[in-house]
Amino acid sequence: MNTLDRRSFFKVSALAGGGFFLVSGLRAETEPELRDFSPSAFIRLTPDGRVTIMAHKPEIGQGVKTSLPMIVAEEMEVPWEMVTVEQAPINPAYGGQTAGGSTSVPSSYERLRKLGAVAKTMLIAAAAEAWKVSPTECHAEAGEVVHGASGRKRSYGELALSAARQPVPAEDSVVLKDPKDFKILGRRIGGVDNRAIVTGQPLFGLDQVQPGMLHACFLRCPVSGGKVKSANLAEVAALPGVHKVFEVEGSGDRYGLYPGIAVVADSTWRAIKALRALKVEWDDGGHGEESSAAHAARATELMKGAGAARLSERGQPEFSEGSLDVVYSYPHLAHNTLEPQNCTAVFRNGEFEFWAPTQNGGSAIDAVARQFGVPKENVKIHLTRIGGGFGRRLMVDSMVECAAIARQIEGIPVKLTWTREQDLAQDYYRPGAWHRFRGAVDVEGKLSSWADHFVTFGLHSDQRPGNGAGIGGDEFPAHFVPNFQLEQTVMPSNLPLGWWRAPGSCGLAFAIQGFLDEMAHAAGKDPLDFKLELLGDQEEVHGYHVLRMKGALRAAAEKAGWGRSLPKGSGQGIAFHYSHRGYVAVVAEVTVSPDGKLSVDRLIAGVDVGPVLNPSGAENQVHGSMLDGLSAAWFQQVKIEAGSVANASFAAYPVLRMPDAARVESVFVNSPFSPTGLGEPALPPTAPAVCNAIFAATGKRVRDLPLQGQDLRWS
Repeated sequence: MNTLDRRSFFKVSALAGGGFFLVSGLRAETEPELRDFSPSAFIRLTPDGRVTIMAHKPEIGQGVKTSLPMIVAEEMEVPWEMVTVEQAPINPAYGGQTAGGSTSVPSSYERLRKLGAVAKTMLIAAAAEAWKVSPTECHAEAGEVVHGASGRKRSYGELALSAARQPVPAEDSVVLKDPKDFKILGRRIGGVDNRAIVTGQPLFGLDQVQPGMLHACFLRCPVSGGKVKSANLAEVAALPGVHKVFEVEGSGDRYGLYPGIAVVADSTWRAIKALRALKVEWDDGGHGEESSAAHAARATELMKGAGAARLSERGQPEFSEGSLDVVYSYPHLAHNTLEPQNCTAVFRNGEFEFWAPTQNGGSAIDAVARQFGVPKENVKIHLTRIGGGFGRRLMVDSMVECAAIARQIEGIPVKLTWTREQDLAQDYYRPGAWHRFRGAVDVEGKLSSWADHFVTFGLHSDQRPGNGAGIGGDEFPAHFVPNFQLEQTVMPSNLPLGWWRAPGSCGLAFAIQGFLDEMAHAAGKDPLDFKLELLGDQEEVHGYHVLRMKGALRAAAEKAGWGRSLPKGSGQGIAFHYSHRGYVAVVAEVTVSPDGKLSVDRLIAGVDVGPVLNPSGAENQVHGSMLDGLSAAWFQQVKIEAGSVANASFAAYPVLRMPDAARVESVFVNSPFSPTGLGEPALPPTAPAVCNAIFAATGKRVRDLPLQGQDLRWS
């Protein structure tokens, strides 16, 4: 059990005098020992009637700093206008605080509802006690408790002190609202940070300023894991404004402290200039020969040979000379967050204190404690708003770097800032992959056989795929084809791999849904009809909710006007994918000129993620996911040469610009299931929908990404 002392508890709970807090199973006037998942730190009600709700998950732009407190306020019967939201620090009192995998809403929904309902129950009990009536005669509404028979009312602020003396009911004993009675959830509510963002308030990691702060940069070997052989440290240390230059040996852990050279200066610019003045001879550990071209050549050979691991097999796939036999591929991708990696830290009296934009504060505490031999309770993290994560900030390497620097200048705060080039060159990349597909349809035009030889990457392993590089074996269409086979071959690589937005699915959907479209045309059927027929009529197949996916497909198709006549050179494509508990279909409409110039005109998503908590935030996530997916599919690839990234700049690693952005639309299918996350599910089907639309417009099949550089000319 993790515990907090008295001082830490009141710091976490931020209790004002006479405030109201929750401690499940204990009386509130006692000085409690907090337990994991205790709701005590989430809610603060003061006698002036203000309600503060702590947002415990990192805010990366996915809207949870707004949507999660909305859940609490709904059950607490507090008007949203009365609520102040604060970002919680990383602390065991809040339970799990990692943001990734679109899990924040589904992992928090029921728990936060209960916390709000517990607070409401205690307030009702306090009013009933004052009026000497039964709590069953009272109800809460709009921040007040009302006695039904007499019409008497007391505001939450008036009840704060007496509510704090009430026994805290068990979470499972409280009654939750019927969703049809929701007043906050389901409304369009703007982000709680919107005004601060547009007025330039210091919310992000890069905005942090601490008194007396110095600035740092850190240089790594261009080849991942390489070590310093020699460097002109004394020469660089003599440059204007430079305070310290020193070598860091590293831990040998690819997810911890890398070897390199740290530069500390009195400004970011002087630190960057000093970094650029370093002349380093590196030991690349023998990994300087790896390249994208070598990867592709090796993958081609592996797909021809035997010895692949058989991950899944049903029936006996059979193929004839006329069966389709094609290869799809997609490249490594960088996370490319708008805010480069950064961290501010100070080390004093044996304790680390951080101000950091991290998706994974718990792992950061573990990594720093392990690397520097300090107790976990001596590592404090203040969570800032995050300027883009997409899985990159699940990794905590930059925080461990900052800790190593802070320890060398004890007592002085230091901000570590990566350059854009470093951010692209020192990533944990979405792994590229190859799929050799073979497929056949029967005499009725139904998909009868499907085989996929999947070639992926492992970190120095030919057995185990790296992070984000694996495939499970149950992915669609595994249980929808009578004869199915999935094989996997792993190529060893020195390149760090990581979870990129919609891990696995972000690449698999492009390949699987593209080949499925080919099979539809091979069967002579409309792609939408073919896919609906393949899904079948069962409600659920091996955990895959067929009717929800068909609903999303039909919703997207209807909104897009699927099948309508389009001029020559224009086309529609459709794709669907299930990931992160969300069912999403995307229709793309494109125009391709005879000379091959591509315009993606519309992207339309049909989405089933259960009840939508905040339509404004939900639309933003779906639309942003589609545009992110379009950007990656159209322009992006990490090019490896001599063991390192050769295109580490926006000039060489372009992103979608406004003139190329599609018009984005969405329709949400109202379904009676628990709400799920929206940060990722709309991304995977976007790329295949666009490529399928290109085929419809030109007759040219795109099997390799990115689209940029592909010959799309037609006549």
